[in-house]
Amino acid sequence: MRTPDGRECAFYYTDYFRGREVEECRVGKSDLSADWKPQYCAKCPVPEILRANASPYLKMQLTIKQTLLGFGRKMDIRAWCDRHDIPIKDPYIGCPKCNEERPGLKLFAQALEQDDNDD
Repeated sequence: MRTPDGRECAFYYTDYFRGREVEECRVGKSDLSADWKPQYCAKCPVPEILRANASPYLKMQLTIKQTLLGFGRKMDIRAWCDRHDIPIKDPYIGCPKCNEERPGLKLFAQALEQDDNDD
C-alpha cells in the first residue's frame, strides 16, 4: 500500500471505508517503541529495505526513539532471518546463509568484483 509520503510499503495499512479512519504500521514494534504516527513514514527505512531485499524469511522489528530533547524521532530496525534464526547486520543485503544458497547472487557478486579489478 502507498504510504502518506508516496512510497510503497507492505506493512502500511489504511482503511477509510464508510467513515473509518484507520492508519497503521504493521511492522512488529518493540516494547520500548514510541507510538507510531503517519508522518514517521517519511523517514522510515522499511520501504527501501523491502525494495532491496525481497526475502520471504526477512523479519523486522521497528523501534521509534525520541532524539535529544524529544524534538525528533529516530527509526531503529532490528532484522533477523526466520529460516536460519540468526540476526542480520545489514537488512538491505539480507541473510548471508540465504545468499549463499542462491547461486545467481554469487555469479552477480563475482561479476561486480571483476569489474572493480579491471579499473
